[in-house]
Parts: sequence; structure tokens; C-alpha cells
Amino acid sequence: MIKKALKIILKVVGGFLLLLLIIALVTYLFVNEPKPSGVSGDRAEKLADEMFAALNKPAYDTLKYVEFVFKGIHRYKWNKRNNQVFVSWGENEVFLDLNLNAGSYNEIETTAYEYFINDSFWLVAPFKVRDDGVIRFTLDVEKGRGLLVTYTSGGITPGDSYLWIIDENGFPKAWKLWTSNVPVGGLEFSWEKWEELGNVYFSTLHKNSVLDLDISALVVR
Repeated sequence: MIKKALKIILKVVGGFLLLLLIIALVTYLFVNEPKPSGVSGDRAEKLADEMFAALNKPAYDTLKYVEFVFKGIHRYKWNKRNNQVFVSWGENEVFLDLNLNAGSYNEIETTAYEYFINDSFWLVAPFKVRDDGVIRFTLDVEKGRGLLVTYTSGGITPGDSYLWIIDENGFPKAWKLWTSNVPVGGLEFSWEKWEELGNVYFSTLHKNSVLDLDISALVVR
């Protein structure tokens, strides 16, 4: 009786895993996009300048403090001036000095650091398209103007690329991702629900057909 029940359970689990594998394969084959190529130079730099002006990067650069909650789970109090951040989730509370080499962090600090790098990028990525090691290209896209950026260094996954889709006012409408931690290339997320805080514009909602990523309790000063 027990053996029969186990066989049924294994059959159901095996069928479920097979279904997941088929879904993943179909997604990869039919949704996966190769990373596009673009042209570097004045046009790309002008588009980056336009985005900076629309969102007010000069004002962003003067911010001393940013506080936010990502997906209602990860909470951040970021001393931007001193490059330090307090990270909390569940019962965990971690203080990080971001001036230190990430290799010096212990296990829980490394987890907090990876959360912060990922989650804060969904908030401030438009202001980082001219960070050290970033290459910029422009290309034509159906929904607007395209600014492709590739991070050759920095962060936790160097080599990642993002295609910004920018509207006529210089605001990002969406981006597409080619990253090492996402097996499907070209996944698109919106940049919407813009809030103006400290004279700076921040997008607090990113979504596609299956996933919403929200940023709440945003405070800047």
C-alpha cells in the first residue's frame, strides 16, 4: 500500500517537473532574444544626457539618504553620502560599509550585499549608465528610442546588458535584460509609476506579464 502511494507521488512529482521543464524550454525557444547590437558615439551620449536631464541626475547626485522597501520584503536605509546601508528582511538586520571590499563580508553580509546591489539597481539604474566600465550604444526600437548599456565591470554580475526604451520626453518606459542570472535573454519590464522626490524622478513599479516588482516607502533627503 505504501509502495503504491509512493509510486503515485513520484509519478505526480515527475510529471510536474517534466511540465516545468517543457515550460522553461518553450519560454527559452520562443521568448529568448539575442542581444542586439548598436552604435556607440555622440548619438548614444546625447540620449543618455536626455535621460539624465529628464530624471534630474544632478539633483540625484546631491542626495544624502535613500530609504525604500523592495517587493515588501527587503528594507533599506542607505546613507548615500557615506556609502553605508542598513539592510533588513525577516529577522535579519545587517549593517554594511560599502566602502569595504565585498570579499571581506561574512555570509549574512554577503547575502545583504547581493540583495542591495540587485534591489537598488531597480531604483537607481537610470543614473548609472555612465558608471565606470559602462559602454553605451544607441539603436532603433519599435516602441521608442533604444539605449543599450553593457556593464563590463562592477556589481556582482559584470557583463550584463540592458536595453533602455526611452520615450520622447527622455523618460525610460521599459528595459530589456541580458543578464547572467536570468537564462532568458530580452525579458522586458516596464518602468512606470514615477514619483518625484527631492526634485528627482524615481520609477516605483516594474512589471511584465508574469511578475510585478514594486518599490514602496521611498524616502530621500
